[in-house]
Amino acid sequence: MKILVLGGYGNFGARICRALASDAGIELMIGGRDQQRATGFAQTLGGAARGVRIDVQAGDLVENLRSFGVELVIHTAGPFQNQDYRVPHAVAAAGAHYIDLADGRRFVCDFPAALDAAFRSAGRTAIAGASTVPALSSAVVDHLTGGWRSIRSIDTCIAPAQGAPRGEATLAGVLAYCGEPIRVWCDGGWTDKPGWANPTAVRFARMKPRRGALCDIPDLELFPARYVGVQSVMFRAALEVGLAQHAFAFMAFMRRMGLLPSPLRLAPLLHSAGRVFDAFGTALGGMVVRVEGIDARGMEARRAWHIAADDNHGPEIPCMAAILLARRLARGDALPVGAHACSGLLALSEFETEFARWGMVTDVIDENATGHGASTL
Repeated sequence: MKILVLGGYGNFGARICRALASDAGIELMIGGRDQQRATGFAQTLGGAARGVRIDVQAGDLVENLRSFGVELVIHTAGPFQNQDYRVPHAVAAAGAHYIDLADGRRFVCDFPAALDAAFRSAGRTAIAGASTVPALSSAVVDHLTGGWRSIRSIDTCIAPAQGAPRGEATLAGVLAYCGEPIRVWCDGGWTDKPGWANPTAVRFARMKPRRGALCDIPDLELFPARYVGVQSVMFRAALEVGLAQHAFAFMAFMRRMGLLPSPLRLAPLLHSAGRVFDAFGTALGGMVVRVEGIDARGMEARRAWHIAADDNHGPEIPCMAAILLARRLARGDALPVGAHACSGLLALSEFETEFARWGMVTDVIDENATGHGASTL
């Protein structure tokens, strides 16, 4: 299968390319606007990988995709918060499959309605959000609540390592909603809460507690619809260095007061300045998903899934769903035709090989009042 990774030499794209380059069933193309960078990176991968120059803003995108004979496009060139759908529309017109790593709420949640007809007409699959959220997060919730009678709450927190490589595009996506009102499903109804404000304490199985603040991601909207009857859905991010977390909370306050109209413009400066905090952090990051509800026996249940990623391997996690889905397509395995948000398309067990590859450790902990029992997956 001929696979083109857009942004293939970037922070996440490069990781996906390294994972797919050794697959004998894949002919890999590293795409970007800089032909020299794309070709140079392709040469480090060996095999059939090659670099190609492609500009997603150009008017000849469809023709270029056709000329390369692309069968699957993996779009990693974020941030997706303010992107339109010109890339997936072009992919559909070129008759190829499409997967992206989008975590922008509107981009992912509106994706099926906007693209389904185009991809059904082409007989191809399009998947938005093949990343930590909602691909992995929904797989975790499905695993934790299998057989439950009802789910009352879902609370997720991602905790990146301070030392892990981070892209400016990722930071720009985060700053886009800093201090902005975010619609959150709370106590069975919608309410607005400010992004990155009011950090609260979060516990992890293999890391020190951190303070996490609200982030705007697709799960906040997808999960109330997917898990019918859930009363509350929350997603937070917890930075390792407390001063950095307070800095985001301060920017959120300034934005709410009208004193910082566009935190997004600070992305280049904060991306560079963030390295100052590296000396105060570690290489250990992770994530926790907590669920509460009524289990199969009709009993109150509270469970948590944790993952710990050491050696600054945390950024591999957002790439895993796209890698797994690309391998499925390359093997000829069927994926649902049409356009879909990536929730419920992968089981947690499918991620386990990737977790092991990077030495990541996962725990499932029963957090009922009667006791705290842990089992490692």
